[in-house]
Amino acid sequence: MLARRLFTAAVIAASLGAAGLADAAAAPGGQSRDGQNRRVRVHNQTGVALQKLQAADVRTGTFGADLLGGTPVSSGASVPVTIDDGAGGCLYDLRAELAGGQVLLRENINVCRIADYYLTR
Repeated sequence: MLARRLFTAAVIAASLGAAGLADAAAAPGGQSRDGQNRRVRVHNQTGVALQKLQAADVRTGTFGADLLGGTPVSSGASVPVTIDDGAGGCLYDLRAELAGGQVLLRENINVCRIADYYLTR
């Protein structure tokens, strides 16, 4: 019986340790905890309103929610966004939807190395 309790305690401790390691990479709310700054000011230089902006970690290719929160960015304006899915990646593809339906795809943007991104057609 004692051996069984020790085994159970060891399994629980190992599980908690593994959860702690996973938690060290990503914080609650999808923020990476690696100290990298993923805040980028996106400058709309397309000549039309930027309706939607999404990012996908290049390792997964899955685009997330609209980084603009549904608020269009007029041509010539800029907006700060945090491009971070919590997985610790720095390379992202950006998908921009413009007024009129045009979609722009920009690949392999290192959001950990830039502070400003100029979106053009």
